Amino acid sequence: MERITSRKNRIISHFRNLASVGEYRHKTGEFICDGEKTLREALMYGSGVTCVLWEEEPAFELEKGIEQYCCPNELIQYVSPLKNSQGPVFSVKIPQNRTGSAGKPKNVIVLENVQDPGNVGTVIRTANAMGIDMIVLVGNCTDLYNPKTVRATMGAVFRQQVAEMTVNELKSYVNQNGLRLYGAALNASAEDVRNVNMKNLAVAVGSEGKGLSEELLSICDGQLIIPMQPDSESLNVAVAASIIMWEMRR
Repeated sequence: MERITSRKNRIISHFRNLASVGEYRHKTGEFICDGEKTLREALMYGSGVTCVLWEEEPAFELEKGIEQYCCPNELIQYVSPLKNSQGPVFSVKIPQNRTGSAGKPKNVIVLENVQDPGNVGTVIRTANAMGIDMIVLVGNCTDLYNPKTVRATMGAVFRQQVAEMTVNELKSYVNQNGLRLYGAALNASAEDVRNVNMKNLAVAVGSEGKGLSEELLSICDGQLIIPMQPDSESLNVAVAASIIMWEMRR
């Protein structure tokens, strides 16, 4: 196994860019992950691991076709998106944006303009735990393959179906799959989430500060609201989406 000792090495430069430059990730079709547990999950779910950078020696054997290198701890820390990384650091292929690979969806959560990677990652993690068929990212959401987003999913990024769409594509998607689309909104006409029929439903949740856009609300079949105490203005988007997903699966 080749040992890398220089920051100028092509693998080090590649990993460094994957960790910090979104445009580079999408140009190369790869993203970066960290940790032995995450690596085992990526391998288990056939997520297209392409290259692994170990500290000194591999912890276990990998399948053929995956590049492997070893390096000092200093280089692991240099390329890793984590502080005090335990390694290994590895790259994974970005999957194609396939909306039909999981069959016809019965429940969908839509996130619009949610820019916090921790929130997006948490929604993906919760959706996977709740058995939600699809997560759709619309508008100016954070990069799905930002290392902070990936880390917040706790491995669910390898298991959960996620698609990125425009509002028009979302409209076509729900119509083609026989889904009703509701928007989570803070207004008097919105239905209490506890009274909404959750079968064959897609629910859109917007950013905590701005909510859903008028464009997206205009294609909704209805609106729902999570009842709160009168002095509460709003919920964190990941919390709101989690409550809605719980109601979907009750």
